[in-house]
Amino acid sequence: MSNKIFFLDVETVSCYENYQELDERGKKLWQKKSAYHLEQKQISASDFYRDKGGIFPEFAKIICISVGIMFYEEEQRKIKLTSFHETEEKEEQQILLEFKKLLEEYSDYSLCAHNGKEFDFPFIARRMLMNQVSLPPQLNMSGKKPWEIPHLDTMELWKFGDYRSFISLDLLAYCLGLESPKEDIDGSQVHDTYYTEKNMQKIVDYCEKDVTTLIEVYQKIKKNN
Repeated sequence: MSNKIFFLDVETVSCYENYQELDERGKKLWQKKSAYHLEQKQISASDFYRDKGGIFPEFAKIICISVGIMFYEEEQRKIKLTSFHETEEKEEQQILLEFKKLLEEYSDYSLCAHNGKEFDFPFIARRMLMNQVSLPPQLNMSGKKPWEIPHLDTMELWKFGDYRSFISLDLLAYCLGLESPKEDIDGSQVHDTYYTEKNMQKIVDYCEKDVTTLIEVYQKIKKNN
């Protein structure tokens, strides 16, 4: 089993706290982008923006990327965590530049995330383009066929070819007998933790716990696969 893997998780929020802060063009484009969801859920554009704005890269921003590596020291398995996150002096573009520098310095490392192929990896790539940050090779998937993409994804490992299945990291950890990473907050609370509580450290801690759990899940799956 290769140890050259960056395990990662990202935390995102809508670019504005409220839908009303979007300019008129942004409001119209949000309504078009979310039209299906608004009809199905019978929810207003404003409420849906507050609840789900953070999952659409066109209307959201990255506030934290946590990265973990696994290594052995004196035969003991250890985990080292690093987080690139927003501060008063550092906004999204700088977060992305620092993360890109890490990938360039360790270009032989693979990337692993839970549901990373559907969310984390394309989200980071799109936000890099929107922030005028050139893509590192690990995220530049243009022209590649699905089987040529080297990323690892614990959700995909769990699916065993069943493309209808979705499982949260928390549920997967539960299935494998691991502790829950959702002790303090979960994804639905990141928006309020960021905008109302203004508690960035709480979000960083949450993101790092997800990465630690991701590593444990990956180890469990690969050990018996």
